[in-house]
Amino acid sequence: MSRHEQLLLDGPDGRIEVFVEAHPAGAEAPRGIALVAHPHPLFGGTADNKVVTTLARAFRELGCATLRPNFRGVGGSEGEHDHGVAETEDLLAVHAYARGRFGADLPVYLAGFSFGAYVTTRLAPRLVALGDPAARLVLVGTASGFIEGMRKYETAAVPADTIVIHGARDETVPLENVLAWAEPLNLPITVVPGADHFFHRRLHLIRDIIHRQW
Repeated sequence: MSRHEQLLLDGPDGRIEVFVEAHPAGAEAPRGIALVAHPHPLFGGTADNKVVTTLARAFRELGCATLRPNFRGVGGSEGEHDHGVAETEDLLAVHAYARGRFGADLPVYLAGFSFGAYVTTRLAPRLVALGDPAARLVLVGTASGFIEGMRKYETAAVPADTIVIHGARDETVPLENVLAWAEPLNLPITVVPGADHFFHRRLHLIRDIIHRQW
C-alpha cells in the first residue's frame, strides 16, 4: 500500500490540503507528475474518492508522483465552492508546487473524475497559455451538459489523445451528455458496459483502460 503525505499549501484564498505520493510503484524517482481532481464537493466528493484513488494508483504504476488536492471547503482546504472557477486557480497553485518540488522537466498529466474532470478541462488550456502544457489528460465520468439538481456544464475542448472513460449506466452524468460534447471534437470515448457513475465493482477496469491506451 502506498503511503501519502498530507500537506497544506498556500492557495489563492487560503490553504489547500493535498495528498502527495512521491514514490511511484517500483521506482525510486518519478518519471512524471499526475494531478488528480475529485468529484463535486457539495455532493460528498473528496480526494479519498475511490475513483480518484484508483486514478492515482494507475499513474503511480506508470511511474508518476501523484497529487490529490481537496477542493476548497473540503477537509483541510479553505475557501468556498466556486463552481469550478476558483477551483481552477487552486489547481494551478498545486501545479506550481509540483513543478517546484519534482522539477520542470518531468511531464505533467492531468486526471479528474466527474466535477474534477470538468475542472481539469479548464486547467489544461491555462497550462497551455503558461507555456507548460499537460502531456496528457485522463477524464472519468466527465461532467458535461445539464445535470439534474446541479447545473449546466460547458465543458471545454481537450486534446485528441485524451483518455475519456464513461459508464454506460451513469445515472449522474448521462452518457448522452458526454457523447454530445465529444462528437464535434471527434473524440473517442471508452464506454464501460454496466458501469454506474462511481464504477462500483468495475474500478479495476479504469486502471486496465489507462494502461492499454497509454
